[in-house]
Amino acid sequence: MKEPDEKDPDLDQDQDPDQDLDLERDLFLIKHPLPSTRPQLPPPQPQEKPTELPNTHSPVQILDQVPPKVQSKIQTKNQTKIQSIPEPQSPSEPPVLEKQEISPPLPPPPSSPLLQQQPTDPASPNVATTPEPGPMGAEKSSPKSTDTEPEYEEDGRGFGIGDLVWGKLRGFSWWPGRIVSWYMTGRSRAAEGTRWVMWFGDSKFSVVCVEKLMPLSCFSNAFHQPTYNKQPMYRKAIYEVLQVASSRAGRAFISCPDSDESEPSKSVELLNKQMIDWAMTGFQPTGPKGLEPPEVYQEMWVEPEAAYTPPPPKKPRKSSTEKPKAKDIIDERTRGERSWDICISCGSLNVSLEHPLFAGGMCQSCKNCFLECAYQYDDDGYQSYCTICCGGREVLMCGNNNCCRCFCVECVDLLVGSGAAHAAIKEDPWNCYMCGPRPQSGLLQRRHDWPCRLQHFFANNHDQDFDPPKLFAPVMVENRRPIRVLSLFDGIATGLLVLRELGIQVERYVASEVCEDSITVGLVRHQGQVMYVGDVRTITRKHIQEWGPFDLVIGGSPCNDLSIVNPARKGLYEGTGRLFFEFYRLLHEARPKEGDERPFFWLFENVVAMGVSDKRDISRFLECNPVMIDAKEVSAAHRARYFWGNLPGMNRPLTAMSSDRLDLQDCLEHGRTAKFDKVRTITTRSNSVKQGKDQHLPVFMNEKEDILWCTEMERIFGFPVHYTDVSNMTRSSRQRLLGRSWSVPVIRHLFAPLKDYFSCV
Repeated sequence: MKEPDEKDPDLDQDQDPDQDLDLERDLFLIKHPLPSTRPQLPPPQPQEKPTELPNTHSPVQILDQVPPKVQSKIQTKNQTKIQSIPEPQSPSEPPVLEKQEISPPLPPPPSSPLLQQQPTDPASPNVATTPEPGPMGAEKSSPKSTDTEPEYEEDGRGFGIGDLVWGKLRGFSWWPGRIVSWYMTGRSRAAEGTRWVMWFGDSKFSVVCVEKLMPLSCFSNAFHQPTYNKQPMYRKAIYEVLQVASSRAGRAFISCPDSDESEPSKSVELLNKQMIDWAMTGFQPTGPKGLEPPEVYQEMWVEPEAAYTPPPPKKPRKSSTEKPKAKDIIDERTRGERSWDICISCGSLNVSLEHPLFAGGMCQSCKNCFLECAYQYDDDGYQSYCTICCGGREVLMCGNNNCCRCFCVECVDLLVGSGAAHAAIKEDPWNCYMCGPRPQSGLLQRRHDWPCRLQHFFANNHDQDFDPPKLFAPVMVENRRPIRVLSLFDGIATGLLVLRELGIQVERYVASEVCEDSITVGLVRHQGQVMYVGDVRTITRKHIQEWGPFDLVIGGSPCNDLSIVNPARKGLYEGTGRLFFEFYRLLHEARPKEGDERPFFWLFENVVAMGVSDKRDISRFLECNPVMIDAKEVSAAHRARYFWGNLPGMNRPLTAMSSDRLDLQDCLEHGRTAKFDKVRTITTRSNSVKQGKDQHLPVFMNEKEDILWCTEMERIFGFPVHYTDVSNMTRSSRQRLLGRSWSVPVIRHLFAPLKDYFSCV
């Protein structure tokens, strides 16, 4: 067993120690949601098209609860090139088959030596679990029958279907999994000497060499305590595999009956500790024998009652018949003559507007999908869905390092021409239809004014009409006074920093914040001028009357439960989403009373990648529609956000100033070279600074790739250098503060008109 302070020798030496291994594993894992019902179908024949497994799910199945229109992605590792050559290994280390994501070929015969792993529907690391199949009736056939027996047993190297194992991938600790049949994955057979493994914790599939597998009974050798202490996904995987192991061994573990029901996580932690102690002592009394799979499996895999909170139900996916329908319509209506009354995303004739990027129409349903998914990005920095239809089961990724767009194979073959997707895969590098030199490819014609149309699309996507906000006339110079600000969910006092940069005098800045690191930054950098008042939920009307009156109320509630990137999001009315209503409540309390005509302004911010219904409800409460502003226009990073408010000129064009650093190179220290012009959205996760489908580090120094330094990230956000360098905070802590903050140039753009209302220095 590794000691708690021992570093895994297989981890990359240049890897950030605080890096989130959950998301790093996604770079290797083949994504596929596990259906609860696996119908008994004959194996697909090589000459026939593979049969898609029906998407039927049990009411208790967590896998039935992933985000809408979740599709798989071909993440080719060489500008949409398919790489089938594994990374070279050291002579002393057995070769490990890297997890690739390539276009799905027809299933090869069992004797085929070529291994090609297939893309699968993504399942979030926080969603899927790996249930243990229970015993089935006698009428069901065993997987060790003639259909499956040759799959793994013919090479005589052990690890049969159902075995619980530890698997090793380069850069990660040993991870628990279960050997499964190729047929369960819906993909091709594994090559000789390899096994399909379904990982506990996220239910994703990988092909692993038998040399990189060991039985679960080697628990004391493979279990990694430091990873368990730090990574929730690893703890979840250990919990699940030990649940399965205890079920097989007939060993019952009961959580403390006196435990507080309000703290289920503590009960799970105690239960997990009991099971780990049992595993460390060799799974006694049955030992390894008790971990063997049942003699007979049932074909329906059901979800156990796990102690982890399941995400909300997923929205219904579009029928798989839509693309054939689109093909029929396009073939009939547009071959030889361009038609403007067809939705190029799905082929519908019920067009309600024009597509913002390409010539053609768009229906209301695809518009809603585009609004939700256009700014949703995967961990590799690329769009999660197709640029045309915001869907797609297989997507091609642009080879331009400064482009992050994807196009699904179906849209490319339909609109560009049959075989165009296959030709794009062979092209190296492949520049997509948004950044390529040709404005038109087949029926796909890029609009010359697409940047303006895209901005207009998000600025005028509102299906609710509100009265225009009350306008306040500028105040005469002699009557202007310092501003009084109430900042909710303040973060690192970005609002105060911008007001000072604009030269606006601040009489009082009251901030509600609960993060100790954020409070420390605000206290140190603003010399105690920030009045911190604690949790927003504890502020009452009496407090507002005591601290006020206020001229400006600003805030941006946490986006965790609103962003559709989070598959376990709880929405606007649960979890942290409910904190929006605290902003609404205090905004109402801070408004001037009737008859008070003094200027009063407010601003609320949140992510663009939120559900249409949540955005609609926020707009309904705030009685205005948002404007969408992307920081890439005034900084070196992408950061699209919605802003609601009554600040003058919020929808005016965003214009960069001469002092703004628009390119990454302008933000770097001396002797460092930027590999990209702009970086993807920087979040609280350490791996968000990696760029492209190959996960390149964005900086080149001393002939090696390097991460962004904290001072460089501060410049990207527009903060002064060393702004977050207080209290001996680590790099990861400083990035978390920056990842939750606002972009300074964007807030300066929004606050600039306030100079006409309040006194300046």
